[in-house]
Amino acid sequence: MTMPYDSRHRQEQSKVLDVPGLKRILERETAQGKTVVFTNGCFDLLHVGHIRTLSMARRQGDILVVGINSDDSVRAIKGKGRPLVPHGQRAEVLAALESVDYVVVFNEPDPYRLIAELRPHILVKGGDWPEDQIIGRDLVEAAGGRVICVAPVPGASTTAIIQTILERYGGK
Repeated sequence: MTMPYDSRHRQEQSKVLDVPGLKRILERETAQGKTVVFTNGCFDLLHVGHIRTLSMARRQGDILVVGINSDDSVRAIKGKGRPLVPHGQRAEVLAALESVDYVVVFNEPDPYRLIAELRPHILVKGGDWPEDQIIGRDLVEAAGGRVICVAPVPGASTTAIIQTILERYGGK
């Protein structure tokens, strides 16, 4: 059965939550013994590296929460030309993925405070981060959780995609 766009859109939007709403859901789910997995990033242009990380994260537990940097946060990290896609649209795209249970937008440059509030059991990051520099690692491990690094996909990055577009179409 095909769902009308409006119904599907509402379903995706219901997966995008604020921190208090998400905390309430996660507290209820963890009380039932479910394992919460968390990953985060800008997710400005969704690419195969993101998909592989999300797929790996999904397999690690019962609930996958994806934290995404707000537009202001992305600008602070990546510069004034970013993000290319506003955080509302980035959140909706991620929420449309079957592997993702919940999406939450955060304003800080890193997810440390968010990880402290959500208390995931497992933290998953792309392997382009040195293990000793993974933000929130100390919080997750101190609570008995674990951190998993996913091997990066060579050439799969938003920056590389932007560079390719500029090289191919910049002068046209």
